[in-house]
Amino acid sequence: MNTALSFNGYIQRAIVENWEHDALTDYQGVTLQFHDVARKIEKIHILFENSNVQQGDKIAICGRNSAHWAVTFLATLTYGAVAVPILHEFNAEQIHNIVNHSESKLLFVGDYIVKTINPEAMPNLEGIINLPDFSLHTSRSEKLTYAREHLNLMFGSKFPMAFRANNVSYHVDKPEELALINYTSGTTGFSKGVMLPYRAIWGNLDFCINNLPVKPHDNMLSILPMAHMYGMSIEFIFGFCRGCHLYFLTRLPSPAIIAEAFATVRPAIVIAVPLVVEKIIRKRVFPKIQSNRIKLLLQMPVISKKIKEKICEQVYAAFGGQAYEVIVGGAALSREVEQFLVSIGFPITVGYGATECAPLISYSDYKDFVPASCGTPVDHMEVKIDSADPQNIPGEILARGTNVMIGYYKNQEATDQALDKDGWYHTGDLGTMSADGHVFILGRIKNMLLGPSGQNIYPEEIEDQLNSMPMVSESLIVERNNKLVALVYPDKDEVVKFTVEELTAVMEQNLNDLNQRLPHYSRISEIKLQEEEFAKTPKKSIKRYLYK
Repeated sequence: MNTALSFNGYIQRAIVENWEHDALTDYQGVTLQFHDVARKIEKIHILFENSNVQQGDKIAICGRNSAHWAVTFLATLTYGAVAVPILHEFNAEQIHNIVNHSESKLLFVGDYIVKTINPEAMPNLEGIINLPDFSLHTSRSEKLTYAREHLNLMFGSKFPMAFRANNVSYHVDKPEELALINYTSGTTGFSKGVMLPYRAIWGNLDFCINNLPVKPHDNMLSILPMAHMYGMSIEFIFGFCRGCHLYFLTRLPSPAIIAEAFATVRPAIVIAVPLVVEKIIRKRVFPKIQSNRIKLLLQMPVISKKIKEKICEQVYAAFGGQAYEVIVGGAALSREVEQFLVSIGFPITVGYGATECAPLISYSDYKDFVPASCGTPVDHMEVKIDSADPQNIPGEILARGTNVMIGYYKNQEATDQALDKDGWYHTGDLGTMSADGHVFILGRIKNMLLGPSGQNIYPEEIEDQLNSMPMVSESLIVERNNKLVALVYPDKDEVVKFTVEELTAVMEQNLNDLNQRLPHYSRISEIKLQEEEFAKTPKKSIKRYLYK
């Protein structure tokens, strides 16, 4: 690993070089410039210093995306403490468990979360600090109380001649030093604490800086949860260290708010999960192009080219009209939507990663994107398929390199299962790899089902086909009484236009059409409608274990 500039060195350089420029904005709210961020970091350091926080102590952060969430995270790492980001979607019991399991010393908490937690359930915390204004919610330390009450005085005493760029000096991190513990959303029960060293987040940052054409002072929009490694590494850490102006959607990102934010912010690059992209395409684009007239014109080569260019312009505008490309990750993108975007020449690409790799494993620029793939191994990483014939016979995807975790916190058994003696991380995903290194994912090993004669059935592939059919919003393939059943949540905007009998007829037709496309051994016995949307993880993948 090239350590010419450490991870905290990147943060320090970004602040000093962009001192007077906009850094962090709460969308439709307050903007902090880089020098404001530096001042707030320094004040949090003073708070740490005067409340016995040592290097290596754990600092938990739980709240919706915001400028102060970002400041707290940056302050924690630049002090040499260990960040414990907690997804704000977790319930109170999960938050209590993570704070206690990680042995966090302080908890910074958002205004929405603070109403749900119980300080008595986290007896080892020295204090709980409100993210909106850094006021004390709970203090069990006289030193912490005193430091918070006299913080401005202490800051003034430390920098009597004003605080300037040359006063910025941060903890010099070492590659193997623990930077953060990220608790996975966990689709199979209690989540595991992924221990990520500085080299792992450095590896992701270094790759992004060298491969994503984003310039200082460009705008970026943070939609994904910052406590999830995809949003944290690619939207937040990369954007900040590149000197960009980051906008945080501090509210729940509904499709209307996201559309408005894209139009206002006009981000230089878009980092998204499939759900965001698919909703924009299915709701705002497909209805316009599915008329008989447009379908007919798209079959005429000369006119088709012009229509596709026009459609591409409209889709591009929906993402703000400035993005170099749209990077999709976190889950599989619908094959139908992907094929459509590729056919109109839209700059779409799909990456692949895991929390355990902070998160990047593979990615390709949209110019090198191969449909149905998720890119080639990123810098500092190796990828191989555990198969005798990786191009044709699926095997587990293994990854090794700078980005890989140290292990799971206080869980050696799980660590030994995930990391082998040669340093390969076992992803649990099944895939193949082309001769030129493009990775193709078939699904999770634990989700794979066996056909009547031992054939491998990948439910994700069937779901992808079913999700493109009329009235289907999302689906899940499960095994019931040795038969495959499709659980379907219908399109809630369309379902009101149909009677129960009509909806049943549509689903019967979907079942017939789907089974005609499938091999005999993987055909579906019935479609069962779900009244409520499937429960999902924060990265918007369905919690399958709830429906088995």
